[in-house]
Amino acid sequence: MVQRVLPTEEARDLLGLVREIADEQLLPRVDEAEEQARFPRDVFTMLGRAGLLSLPYPEERGGGGQPYEVYLQVVEEIARAWMSVAVGVSVHSLTCFPLATQGTPEQQERWLTGMLSGEQLGAYCLSEPQAGSDVGAIRTRAQKESTADGASYVVTGTKAWISHAGHADFYTLFARTSDDGGRGLSCFHVPADVEGLSFAEPERKMGMRAATVREVLLDGVRLGEEHRIGAEGQGMQLALAALDSGRLGIAAAATGLAQRALEVSAAYAAEREQFGRPIADNQGLAFKLADMAAAVGSARATYLHAARLKDAGQPHTQEASIAKLVATDAAMRVTTEAVQVLGGYGYTTDFPVERFMREAKVTQIFEGTNQIQRLVISRQLLSEFR
Repeated sequence: MVQRVLPTEEARDLLGLVREIADEQLLPRVDEAEEQARFPRDVFTMLGRAGLLSLPYPEERGGGGQPYEVYLQVVEEIARAWMSVAVGVSVHSLTCFPLATQGTPEQQERWLTGMLSGEQLGAYCLSEPQAGSDVGAIRTRAQKESTADGASYVVTGTKAWISHAGHADFYTLFARTSDDGGRGLSCFHVPADVEGLSFAEPERKMGMRAATVREVLLDGVRLGEEHRIGAEGQGMQLALAALDSGRLGIAAAATGLAQRALEVSAAYAAEREQFGRPIADNQGLAFKLADMAAAVGSARATYLHAARLKDAGQPHTQEASIAKLVATDAAMRVTTEAVQVLGGYGYTTDFPVERFMREAKVTQIFEGTNQIQRLVISRQLLSEFR
């Protein structure tokens, strides 16, 4: 079992509860759900009722009031059992960030309490078919109009690669309110039942098949001015700040996935015999396991360091990108090595490591590709010397 240092007895009890849920509720279901690409909406309801969908947000709004250091370790524990669900927990937290940090008291009273109640699930609508890493290229338009009932926005456009699309209860949407490049973006809260909102067919993915991802289609969606979060033109700032937190969620999830792959590999190596002894007795394989353990430990250390900076109110953009880069590259490496440790069995669906490898790949892509993380890190680093 992973040795952890947690700040309070409450946090230790919380992580114990998460391990119990992961082992008893998630692990028995993951294989079938992933094979059938079945979105586990009831699992998110169960996690929400256990208080696990709102951990890093204030208690006075229905959150768990936990530091990010604790929240991320919860995400890691969930990912150790079911990667799709852990990423979903991170996505939900991401969707709440703009309203929790920049919403008015009235907006928070109206929507945030429900978003953090555990009964609702959110989706984060940022990417578009032509705007992935280049957020400034967003084309979805929110045209402001004046009516007898006051100002409103009419939103038209397409969002791509949206997790939970069609299953979510609300959507945090970024749309263009002016043509002033990245400064022309604004953020909106969109209820799931609004007229003009529809969805394309789910993407057919190589991994994380239980995590539904679709295009979100907005055809004349009308939103009252009170649905705008923050000021007009503040969307880029909100999106990038949210992504700092979201990248830490992905780093933690990737670490949990790698931890599970390491555990399966070590257990197999200790039991599998060749030439009359366990294959773990071969130094070449034992050293491979050691390198895998070092990669997992390094990934965990980087995300916890960034989380502690965040909890202390310190700048952490560079550290969040480092954590995302290190942890997801480690997950890809460790899961690939897990297939190698299991040999021919690792290449079959009789063991889960081939699924782990497929799931790890996307962690190097979403929430900003790892090439984008290198760009963020280098710019942050060099800005200190220019």
